[in-house]
Amino acid sequence: MITEHAPDFSEALPDGGALIGLDLGTKTVGTATCDAGWRFATSGKTIARGKWGRDRETLAALIDERQAKGIVIGLPRNMDGSEGPRAQAARAYARNCAEAFALPVLLWDERWSTKSAEAAMIGQDMSRRKRAERIDSHAAAVILQGAIDRLAGGAF
Repeated sequence: MITEHAPDFSEALPDGGALIGLDLGTKTVGTATCDAGWRFATSGKTIARGKWGRDRETLAALIDERQAKGIVIGLPRNMDGSEGPRAQAARAYARNCAEAFALPVLLWDERWSTKSAEAAMIGQDMSRRKRAERIDSHAAAVILQGAIDRLAGGAF
């Protein structure tokens, strides 16, 4: 199941469960995880993006390690809400994940996630080098936190 509608995703997970968040870049995939109660998201590894087979193996290991019950993938829409090639690539990646892992997938609007993550890292006085290394995983945490806030009945 792939959806952009948080209530549908929530219904697919009536008992909650840990979630994996993904921020898809052209060269890397940032990951984040959250607890089974959907309270907080934590940035994880940044995976060098390769062919789907390699990504699948890495994600399968993370899903098994965290005993994840669902996946939240950032959907990169344009500021006017339209979708371009990157959004279509995210939809294709979501289809691959849904088929490979048989888990529900939520596509979450990721506008401003990278800017928000970067601002938080600057606020922590993180060096440019460390920000460059960690930006995708921090953006994944911003995406996942937005989704779980909505799923748990918080802000829209």
